[in-house]
Amino acid sequence: MPTRNKAAKNSILDGSVPQQKDCYDGERLVHMLKSIRRGIESARILGGNSLPEKIWLKQQFSVGVNDVTRVLERMAPSAEKGSSAQSPCVRLQAILLAADCNPKWLTKHLPTLASSRKVPLITVKDDGKGSLRLGELVRLKTAIAIGVKARENAINQIMEEILDGDEVNQGAS
Repeated sequence: MPTRNKAAKNSILDGSVPQQKDCYDGERLVHMLKSIRRGIESARILGGNSLPEKIWLKQQFSVGVNDVTRVLERMAPSAEKGSSAQSPCVRLQAILLAADCNPKWLTKHLPTLASSRKVPLITVKDDGKGSLRLGELVRLKTAIAIGVKARENAINQIMEEILDGDEVNQGAS
């Protein structure tokens, strides 16, 4: 599987082929979520700011289908990379999408929109509890979609490892 992820990432960088969406479930999902949680804790500690947690989390993540869609729409499509007139303030590194969204049409547009912006999409499946698992990351009851903002911090380093298909360090907390 790591080979497919690296190939997908390379195609994102060179703009040739839209990336495949990856699906995390079971033990793989547990490890990914623990790694992201550790990244959140590290970024929060190392950031050294005194913002309330919910405000700080909003700076790191785009939470919810509407917010993720809004950020993606403000990003220039990959074909318009050279266009500096519409350079976004915020770029998404990746999108985590719960597979248990009902009705499905709420998120039907996200894979196409993410692909046009060359943003990797990771589907989270957990026997109908994917949205609960994503909500835990951002201290909410549920979250159908979470966009990871590119901020060059510990969260982004963890996401880079996940996107590369590397085994994320599961040892230290």
